[in-house]
Order: sequence, then C-alpha cells, then structure tokens
Amino acid sequence: MSDRSAPARRTPQEPVALLLSGLLGAPVDDAELAAAFGAREEAPAPAADPAPAADPAPAPARGHAPSALDDLDERVEALLVVADRPLDLLTIASAVDRPVAVVRQAVERIRDDYDGRDGGRRRGFELRELALGWRLYARPAHDESVRHLLEIETAGRLSQAALETLAVIAYRQPVSRGQVAAIRAVSVDSVLKTLVARGLVTEVGRSEETGAILYGTTGDLLVALGIRSLAELPPLAPLLEGVEGAHADVR
Repeated sequence: MSDRSAPARRTPQEPVALLLSGLLGAPVDDAELAAAFGAREEAPAPAADPAPAADPAPAPARGHAPSALDDLDERVEALLVVADRPLDLLTIASAVDRPVAVVRQAVERIRDDYDGRDGGRRRGFELRELALGWRLYARPAHDESVRHLLEIETAGRLSQAALETLAVIAYRQPVSRGQVAAIRAVSVDSVLKTLVARGLVTEVGRSEETGAILYGTTGDLLVALGIRSLAELPPLAPLLEGVEGAHADVR
C-alpha cells in the first residue's frame, strides 16, 4: 500500500480557478491540474468486477482558457448593441482586449449569423461596415414597419424644408447658401443653421470666384443614412430642377 495519502476532494469550481491561474501567468503544477480533472494513479486490478471508470479528460494546454475565446462573439455583439455610433475594429479590439485580426473574424461571424448564412435564421437587422466602422441597422425590407414606429417620435425630427435643403447639399456639394436658395426658390438661412447645428452640414471652404461660404455634408449624415459614401446615394440629382442655372454664387 502506498504511504502517500489520496488528494483531497476538490469542488467543481477548483479546476476553473486553476485554469484562470494559468491564463494569468501564475505557476500551475501539473499534478494540481491532473488532480483537479480526476487523474489517478494506476492500481492493481480489483478482485471485484466494478463498473469501468471513464478515462480522465486530457488537461488543457497551460495558459489557455477556452472560455476566454468562447464568449468573444457575445462580447463584441454587446458592444455593437449599446454603441450609438459606428465602432471601428481598433476600438472594439481595445474594449475586449483581443488582436484586431481576431476581432475582425468575430465581427464577420456575427454579420454572417445575422444574414442567416450556413443554414441559420436571418434576423430583422444587419451588421454593416461603414466608412467609420461597424454598426447595426434594421434591414431595408422592414423600412415601412420601422417608419410607422418612428412616426410617433416627432421631437427633434427635421422639417420637410430641412430635408429638401439637405438633399440639395448632399447631391450638389460643395454648394453655397445662395445656390441652395436659388434651387429651392426660398430663403434657406434658418434651415441651413439648423442643419449645421445638428452636425449634418458643415462649411467646407469658400468659392474662388466670389468668396461665398461653401457647404457640404458630414460623416454624421452617412451614419444616419447607413451608407459608406455619398456615391451610394440614389441617382436623384438629375431630378433637381434648376441646378445648372444656379451656379452663380449669391451671398
């Protein structure tokens, strides 16, 4: 009989604690890992015929905790849900403390999952890559339902005049206040101030001919529209009447 006493019985939480110690760089004795996962010494065959014992599971490699990777997609998904702006890969990688390459793979897995690839169920929202990063959006197929919901939120919405002015600037930027007013045939002073205050429009320079201030759209507009660049806007510019005759800057 061996004079070495049997190891004390361990609670189910102890193997996890040992793995975390290894992940953090603390020395973990192989004997401890073996004992934690039920490793046993070979013993002579017993006289009785007991039920065969299952072989112990192999101890995981030192310094690696599977749970640290298993929930990466969930952590990235949580960041995307709570973010009120697009998140670039570097920001996400910093938040989850993982390499950018690994985070990109996680983001692409999440995107594919939402799209119903590999036999999954497609969601009512999608993950888009924009110029400023990744962000969740409702799918265009559900625009009508979303529009009905948003109709009750009147506070802070842009007026029809503001939307028309914003459209002119988006399609004809850089454009002066006078050019916008000529196209719309109304004064746009107040509306333009509102768009600038909302961060959707900004000054981008001055006309070389007259010195009039020129306006253009901002990255916030791209985010609001869910597009990467103005090139993705619908081809509506030819429908804006009077544009060609409005190139004389008006102060």
